[in-house]
Amino acid sequence: MRPGRPTRGTTSLLLTCAALSALAAPAARAAVSCSVTATGVAFGVYTPLQTTALAANGAVAISCTGVVYDVATVSLSTGLSGTYANRTMKSGTASLDYNLYTSANGSEIWGNGSGGSGTAQAVLWFFAPTANLTVYGTVNAGQDPTPGTYMDTITVTVSY
Repeated sequence: MRPGRPTRGTTSLLLTCAALSALAAPAARAAVSCSVTATGVAFGVYTPLQTTALAANGAVAISCTGVVYDVATVSLSTGLSGTYANRTMKSGTASLDYNLYTSANGSEIWGNGSGGSGTAQAVLWFFAPTANLTVYGTVNAGQDPTPGTYMDTITVTVSY
């Protein structure tokens, strides 16, 4: 766990939380334990004639116990493509390029901090031990894939 730095206006609240935690905890601190669930990004039907990107959202939910204050860093893998530049969904041997982002405007590719990608962070603490993050996805217009069901598998990693 990382110690929290009180900011102006929250000092008494954070000190109260720390005091309650110290009074309620046994001599040894309880270990922080977190679980993660993810909802995939389902793009729906892609039409090669569309003039704008096809957008859809997914989600990552984090729930922790035993946390006083911590910042969780959430990373996403490259999937089948092996690169963050253009992730690729596959249908047999056919492919369809897409990507996942940390924000709706698509300014930062969500990855692990390498290859031009960034990560997302979630603040978890005693009174708010859960966090929900939105995964923003787009399939660029102008592709002409073979008809089929396209899929990719992304691994979500949470470090805290």
